[in-house]
Amino acid sequence: MEKTKIAASIVVSFCLLSCNKNSNPTSFQDIQGITSISPYQDIRWKDLQKIGSQLDSSIIKTFWFNEKTVWPEKYLTYAKSFVMKGKNPGLGIRQLHQQGITGKGVSIAIIDQNICLDHPEFANKIVEYHDVGCNTPSNQSSMHGPAVASLLVGDSVGTAPDAKLYFVAAPSWTQDAKYQADALNWIIAKNSSLPENAKIRAVSISAAPSGPGSPFTKNNADWDSAYVHAVNAGILIIDCTQNHGITAPCYYNIDDPDNVSACIPGWPGLAIPNDTNKICVPTSLRTTAEEYDKGNFSYQFTGRGGLSWAEPYLVGVIALGWQVRPDISGDEMIRLARKSAYLANSGALIIQPKAFIDSVKAFRK
Repeated sequence: MEKTKIAASIVVSFCLLSCNKNSNPTSFQDIQGITSISPYQDIRWKDLQKIGSQLDSSIIKTFWFNEKTVWPEKYLTYAKSFVMKGKNPGLGIRQLHQQGITGKGVSIAIIDQNICLDHPEFANKIVEYHDVGCNTPSNQSSMHGPAVASLLVGDSVGTAPDAKLYFVAAPSWTQDAKYQADALNWIIAKNSSLPENAKIRAVSISAAPSGPGSPFTKNNADWDSAYVHAVNAGILIIDCTQNHGITAPCYYNIDDPDNVSACIPGWPGLAIPNDTNKICVPTSLRTTAEEYDKGNFSYQFTGRGGLSWAEPYLVGVIALGWQVRPDISGDEMIRLARKSAYLANSGALIIQPKAFIDSVKAFRK
């Protein structure tokens, strides 16, 4: 139960930071100096020049920072290197891309907070954008939406950069699961109008609209109903719920990101028991797209990323599998992902994309 609370708090904190900052767009991007620092601190739009003596190379990779963070000259280049390294999905994903396995032709969807559509990571990749209740100005974006979109279809960040993305904006800050249910029902209805070879095959939703530990306080049954409807329609749902979610966090060695044996289950700096029934996906030491005001493109680095980052990563890996074998069902893809996962000494399963693709190629019905 304690593990559930910790996981939920990390997921929710990312969502709340996004919507709170979006509600006051004239102040949160002002650069502010700070006088002290601690590991895993949010230092976006912070000036660290007066606390250079408190920094060292080991603490920098723990921070949540963006390209507006002001560094002492001594650490500027070092910090920038993490932004570049963190774009790599790791675990052999880029080698698969070099083989032409990029998710090309596969339709997938995200339900998340509002975004602008022009960030270079995913510009022209969103087939359709639909808002079920965010009702935000078209020139303003959230923190969360661009991040998950880039982790899924981003040119330099994503696991499936050539997949076709449907994005449905839903306001998680209301804590009303009606909006997430409306979003999923829209996807189901959209699928009914699409030809068989273009149907949306999976949905990434970095939220827990229902189930134990859900931060959503209203209309949870609406999500449950929509979920069942979607599954019956053949759509794979990857979410953060405790009753259906299959992802757990892990973090790779940022200097050896393709080495799955160097991945550590859990979050950096947090001792969390392994859930051996789930698939660990890299969520920390990752870089994601950032855009709050249309046309103002940037990136953020998360030394300790929330579970939110796992869902789009996994959906992207599954999309790679569907490019290779579109005849395999979503449930079978998940089974192959489990079967091909790396077994850590702790018993945790860590996603192993290259082995997964090999399993997909070899699959016989």
